[in-house]
Amino acid sequence: MQSQRQAVDFGYLPRRGRIILEATGASSRPDVNSGEHSARDTPREEQKVIPAPFDYHRPRTLDEAIALLAAHDEAARIVAGGHSLIPMMKLRLAAPEHLIDLQDVAELRRIGGDGPALVIGAMTSQQEVIASALLAAKCPILRETALQIADPQVRALGTIGGNVANGDPGNDMPAVMMALDAHYRVKGPDGAREVAARDFYLGSFDTALKPGEILTAIVIPAPPEGHGYAYEKQKRKIGDYATAAAAVILTVAQGRCTAASVALTNVAPTPLFVAASGQALVGTRFETSAVAEAVRHATTLAHPAADQRGPAEFRTHVAGVMVRRAIERAKARAA
Repeated sequence: MQSQRQAVDFGYLPRRGRIILEATGASSRPDVNSGEHSARDTPREEQKVIPAPFDYHRPRTLDEAIALLAAHDEAARIVAGGHSLIPMMKLRLAAPEHLIDLQDVAELRRIGGDGPALVIGAMTSQQEVIASALLAAKCPILRETALQIADPQVRALGTIGGNVANGDPGNDMPAVMMALDAHYRVKGPDGAREVAARDFYLGSFDTALKPGEILTAIVIPAPPEGHGYAYEKQKRKIGDYATAAAAVILTVAQGRCTAASVALTNVAPTPLFVAASGQALVGTRFETSAVAEAVRHATTLAHPAADQRGPAEFRTHVAGVMVRRAIERAKARAA
């Protein structure tokens, strides 16, 4: 089973103990089996990995995953691509007793249409987003943004659902989803529902997901043909989180802006939808004063923390620069 072998080689599964595969009842390759006990039974001095011990589950259906999450409650965590959770586990900032891997849940992998909307399954990788002809034609800002996430190795395994679901303010896709007025489909023991991306983020790593719920898909109203778009991101080096970034979506008719939305990445505990910036552009011909007003609203709303990317004042300034550049590039692209 290639996927199981990769998981072990990545170094986040225990080398001793039973690895639970709910869908098949099978355990992993022989060299990680040492008896009928779980990883938590292994004496600490015998553990060969950095994360705390855990049981690993690999369901085949969404309903199985939801049932597992309900059964283990707060002791369980969902893993998609693993690029956010696994580093936290290695640092012991997260120590789930049960890890529920969604890699085999095929129903969560799709890119398609649902009437006038686009639907992207939560387990769709960033590389699949980049390669999709449908998304490139209907919503090209998704490809542009995905290409700026980390590096090809990360994009090959990292998922769009994981990027938007964990509430990390440094992730790139949440602000883009806010600008697009996307909705997230979630499902849990009480059934399915939709949550607007603009209402989903409550704080740093805090979202509107209820206990036991899993984000299953992203629904995006397809922007009109000829719309302008841009995702501008300033970062210290390739693959880094943004010092600040801005997403802009707009439509233009006879040189005048008829609709605009602006959102910011990594300049607050949550991604920010700056409604006032879009309103400042609507009805204008992108005069210097209108763009300056849009930038002013964005920098007023931004409140980044000082960190290794710079002091708060610098990062706020960069956010304004990104908004200005994104507006200019989106306008140039608008038919």
